[in-house]
Amino acid sequence: MLMDRGPSLSIPSFKKKETDKKSQLRQQRPQPNNNISEKSQKLLSLAQQLRLYKPPDSLNNPTRRQNGIPQSAKPKTAAVLICIFEGNDGDLRVILTERSSRLSSHSGEVSLPGGKREEGDADDVETALREATEEIGLDPSLVDVITVLEPFMTKYAMTVVPVVGILFDKKAFNPAPNVNEVETVFDVPLEMFLKDENRREQEKEWMGDKYLLHFFDYLSESKMYTIWAITASILIRAASVVYQRPPAFVEQKPTFWNGNPDKAIDT
Repeated sequence: MLMDRGPSLSIPSFKKKETDKKSQLRQQRPQPNNNISEKSQKLLSLAQQLRLYKPPDSLNNPTRRQNGIPQSAKPKTAAVLICIFEGNDGDLRVILTERSSRLSSHSGEVSLPGGKREEGDADDVETALREATEEIGLDPSLVDVITVLEPFMTKYAMTVVPVVGILFDKKAFNPAPNVNEVETVFDVPLEMFLKDENRREQEKEWMGDKYLLHFFDYLSESKMYTIWAITASILIRAASVVYQRPPAFVEQKPTFWNGNPDKAIDT
């Protein structure tokens, strides 16, 4: 689970897993499910569309965000899973988590399943799937990984890679949240991150870089959740790619999260 609300990115600490467990998870890497007759046509069309996705060159350049990162910083990598499924009303929805109240930092905040890449993870996809398994009990064999979006790069040299997967059989997923990390597993409509509804913003500035933090409120089973900071920014980008249109509001994301800086940030 990843949270970045300005000066820092909170990543839960994960104990080193035994080699045999990692090998088992790697062997569970899902293969494309070819049983077309049982799949939603909407999700099949989405999968076909996303497989053709190529990040803009300006966003896919790993050296694009050098300004503002301390020279002494050691590169760190994390991955999050954007797991999309079709809701009962035919809308596209994404799985989110509420961080456990037991956590010492950012407890109760909303994030995507995910965390730091560990030694032994083959790639970002494996990191995202492993973390989703550990955090919410999502069997990786249920997820068809379709694409990987351009990374979000934080001011402290953390590269966060959004991995997009499709959950064709939502009924097969029975959430089993890790109580030490996750309080609740819930889902929201992906399109809400393009609408100027139930949204508010807050102007921020860091090292001369002015940007907006977006807050999206969502009511689920009589409980109000707020999705914000880097989680909201990642989902705005994912929704823009899926629905092939920009948000209905001015995004003004911080240059240290994503994209080419409008101006150099002094170190």
